[in-house]
Amino acid sequence: MATLDHDARTSRLRAWMLEGLSDMGKGRQVPRAAEPVPEPVHKGQRWWRVMCLTGVDYFSTLGYQPGIAALAAGLLSPIATIVLVIVTLAGALPVYRRVAEESPRGEGSIAMLERLLTFWKGKLFVLTLLGFAATDFLITITLSAADASTHLVENPHLTSVLHDKQMVITLVLVALLGAVFLKGFLEAIGVAVVLVGIYLALNAVVVVVGFWQVATEPHVVTDWTTGLTADHGNVFAMIGVSLLVFPKLALGLSGFETGVAVMPHVEGDAEDTEEKPAGRIRGTKKLLTTAAVIMSVYLIATSFITTLLIPEKEFESGGQANGRALAYLAHEYLGNAFGTVYDISTIAILWFAGASAMAGLLNLMPRYLPRYGMAPHWARAVRPMVIVFTLVAFLVTWIFDADVDAQGGAYATGVLVLMSSAAIAVTIAARRAGQRGWTIGFAIVSAVLLYVTVVNVIERPDGVKIGACFIAGIILVSLLSRLARAFELRVTSVTMDDMAERFVRDIASRRIRFIANEPDKRDKAEYREKIEQIRADNDLPTQEDFVFVEVTVLDPSEFEAGLNVRGEVLHGRYRVLTLESSSIPNALAALLLHVRDTTGCIPHIYFEWTEGNPFANFLRFFLFGQGEVAPVTREVLREAEPNRSRRPRIHVG
Repeated sequence: MATLDHDARTSRLRAWMLEGLSDMGKGRQVPRAAEPVPEPVHKGQRWWRVMCLTGVDYFSTLGYQPGIAALAAGLLSPIATIVLVIVTLAGALPVYRRVAEESPRGEGSIAMLERLLTFWKGKLFVLTLLGFAATDFLITITLSAADASTHLVENPHLTSVLHDKQMVITLVLVALLGAVFLKGFLEAIGVAVVLVGIYLALNAVVVVVGFWQVATEPHVVTDWTTGLTADHGNVFAMIGVSLLVFPKLALGLSGFETGVAVMPHVEGDAEDTEEKPAGRIRGTKKLLTTAAVIMSVYLIATSFITTLLIPEKEFESGGQANGRALAYLAHEYLGNAFGTVYDISTIAILWFAGASAMAGLLNLMPRYLPRYGMAPHWARAVRPMVIVFTLVAFLVTWIFDADVDAQGGAYATGVLVLMSSAAIAVTIAARRAGQRGWTIGFAIVSAVLLYVTVVNVIERPDGVKIGACFIAGIILVSLLSRLARAFELRVTSVTMDDMAERFVRDIASRRIRFIANEPDKRDKAEYREKIEQIRADNDLPTQEDFVFVEVTVLDPSEFEAGLNVRGEVLHGRYRVLTLESSSIPNALAALLLHVRDTTGCIPHIYFEWTEGNPFANFLRFFLFGQGEVAPVTREVLREAEPNRSRRPRIHVG
């Protein structure tokens, strides 16, 4: 009895963990020709509301960006921040406005570059970018949780109780984030609007009070300018040093990838179509521009007041302004009551930034990996992936000791690699469109971002190390998954033209016999000799009728696709069905099941054995969709149709 209860609990737990999982290819019958399905009416949100959804990621960096800038640039922080703003408005913003035009369904720059490369090199390139994207999103989760815990620990009302508990608090916040997704999480744009509105309003109050303090204490400006002149001499030296330290401020560029990712939520015009969503593109451009302008104003203002009003030692590790410069000013000049409200607002938006990053991970990976056949079956369920990402976030938090400054390099690396790839993608798109001016402009932005990326990697190699770990893990799991799913029936639909359907109807009145033929010269002798060989190998009478089936492999790295079947008569007597697919065995299996379902008869197909080493032939099948076709076709059919009596017959001679 206890065993039965245990089994029932295990079954319920498994069902809960794998809720929403569809076992593609397990006992599935190949679908018939797909009926046209009307596109659902796109109902989106006003662009400014969606801006708040991406803003929880973008605007929340105000929680730690001024402190990071002060540590990196010292007294030059405001000037270095102005350089960052110039790169944002003149570089990143035009790039991502173009990305929005080129990928209006939110695919982003990864999809743009994916279209430029084919076969396995394209897949490996995308997997590499996915590794850096995973670095970006996961470090967003851990960095945001660490900064939220910093605001808790440094709050005057709590510091005596929590002063040595930052690691534990960060891990608890990450765990709570995972628990929210395990229970079921829906992105609430309304919550994002409230959080962003309150957070920006509180920051506006801090900025105004900060400038008032600067105005009423003019000596701080004099002290700042004197220190700048003493350290750097002249304006040109200041600009030069600002350019050198700029890579350390790259966190202020985050948020653009999220802005494009949430693009499908933007409300379009009534006349928008999925092919030409002009209204959605226009709204997304407004979203990106408004967010960039708001953030630029805040970055310059906050870097100025924090540099002038906060002692330099407070920015360092262990200082009261480390990771919370604006919160320090809020407590210092507006009192602990307002400061506590500011802390709560900051913790809330940092929390939601982590949630947005987790949602981004759960949306990004399924967009590519299942299409490549590179995700295990359980990876299509949300809850197992949440557990995996949460455990990885625990590991990253432990490695970096929940330190905001230490994680900055890894975060910046992920952000910069994605932004560099976006700049390169739009440069190529502009060149192909014959837009010389835009091509030159985007090429300059690409060069700047690549320089910043390289410098960041050299100075803070942690980011590329973490990214390399993610890349290696993703590629290894992807290839193992592709290997495990090699024998799945992965044809999504079968469509036959009139001639092909006529061939099938005609042969169904007798016994359906196909001959698998590898096309060569396609002359009369090739087909005559093939029929004679098949008859001799299988001891078939001369009156038996055959239809040839020929498969041409297009891109063997693709996994899922529809199958189009064309019929033709060659040399006045030989009927041939031609198919194009990524895999010969899968295409043949799908055709056989489709013919069985449409005619009610069990088809037979005849092969000849392939010469060569079986292991080498399997590698040819795995990498190039060819190889030992007959046994692999039989294995695909065995997995797709468990009922042996209904399974199409395979003959090999």
